[in-house]
Amino acid sequence: MGVEINKLLDVVIRENASDLHLTVGRPPVIRLHGQLRSLSLAELTPTDTVSMMKSIASERHQQELAERGGSDFGFAYSEAARFRVSVFRERGHVGLVLRLIPSKLLSFDEIGLPPIVKDLCLRPRGMVLVTGPTGSGKTTTLASMIDFINAETAKHIITVEDPIEYYHKHRKSVVTQREKGNDVPDFEEALWRALRMDPDVILVGEMRNTETIAAAITAAETGHLVFATVHTTGAAQTVDRIIDAFPVNQQNQIRAQLSVTLEAVISQSLCAKMDGSGRIAAFELMFCTPAIQNLIRDSKTFRIPSFIQTGANLGMILLDDFLFNLWTQKQISFNEMIQRCQDAEAVQNKVREYTEELKRRQRRRS
Repeated sequence: MGVEINKLLDVVIRENASDLHLTVGRPPVIRLHGQLRSLSLAELTPTDTVSMMKSIASERHQQELAERGGSDFGFAYSEAARFRVSVFRERGHVGLVLRLIPSKLLSFDEIGLPPIVKDLCLRPRGMVLVTGPTGSGKTTTLASMIDFINAETAKHIITVEDPIEYYHKHRKSVVTQREKGNDVPDFEEALWRALRMDPDVILVGEMRNTETIAAAITAAETGHLVFATVHTTGAAQTVDRIIDAFPVNQQNQIRAQLSVTLEAVISQSLCAKMDGSGRIAAFELMFCTPAIQNLIRDSKTFRIPSFIQTGANLGMILLDDFLFNLWTQKQISFNEMIQRCQDAEAVQNKVREYTEELKRRQRRRS
C-alpha cells in the first residue's frame, strides 16, 4: 500500500481538517476551512482503499458494505481523535469519507451560539430542532447543548445516534448513549424504549421517517425535552418538511401536535471566514410564540419569517439577517453571504441600502 491510513489521519488532526476523502483514481483529499485540497501523494488504487477500509471497519460493517453497498460507524484513532466514517461502493470500488470529531466539547461562546439558547436547554418539555445542510455543525451544536444540560442540571439524558460521535461523561446528569446498529436496531425502536427508561431529555440523532418523527413528537407531548436534527434550512421550511412527511389525512393532526410541542428551531450554516482563518457559524433562531403556534396550526408557515423579524426583542433572528451582520462586521465576504442566504434578492437590496447610507454619512462628515 502506498500510504498508511494512520499517516493520513495524522495529517487531518495536525491541519485541523474537517474531512478526509479516499477515492480510487485520485490522491487523498482533505477538506480544510470548507475547501477540498488534494494531498501531494500518489493516486489511490483499489487495493489501497480496500486495505484502508479493512484496517478500521469491523466485520459487521464490512458485511454491511458487501450486502448494502455502504456502512457508517464511529472510529477511535488511539487517544488522538475520533472520526465518523462512511464507507461505500462507487463504480465497483471502495471509497471512504472520514469526518474528524473534535475531541473537546465546545462552549456556546466558542460555537457562536447566542446565549438565549441556554434558556432552551433548561425548559422542562417540548421539542427543539437543530437544522441545516450536511456539514453545517448540527452535531457539534447539539453536543454543546447536551453538555450544558449535563453540567448544569441533574437529569437523565438519553441520546440515540448513528453513530455516536461525542462521548459525554456523567456530570450532574446521567447520560445514556445508544448507537443505532450496536445498541438498538433503529431510531423509532430506541425512542419507544427510551420512554420506559425514566428520561428527562432525549436526543434523536436524525428524524428520517414518519415513524421516528411521530415517536419524537409523542415523547415531547408526554413531558420530555426532545432534541433532534432535520436536514433543512430555515424554520418555515423545517415545519413544512415535518408536516409534509405524513400522509395528507394525518397532516392536520401533526400540525396541531407540532404547534403545541415545538419550542424552537435553530437553523445554522457554516461560512468561510474572510481572513481565511477558518469557518464561522450563522444562525436562524425561531421560538414558538403563541402567534407562531397559530401560524403552524392554520397552515400559514409562509408567514413565519416576518414573525421572526418582528420577534427580535425575544432573541429571534433570520438566517439572512445574521449573515448580513457577519458581512457588515467584515467576518465573511459578500459572495459567501449570497451563497448561504435564502433570499439573495432581498439581501442584495439590503446591501445597497446599507452602502448608500454609509455614503450619506461620509458626505455629512465631509
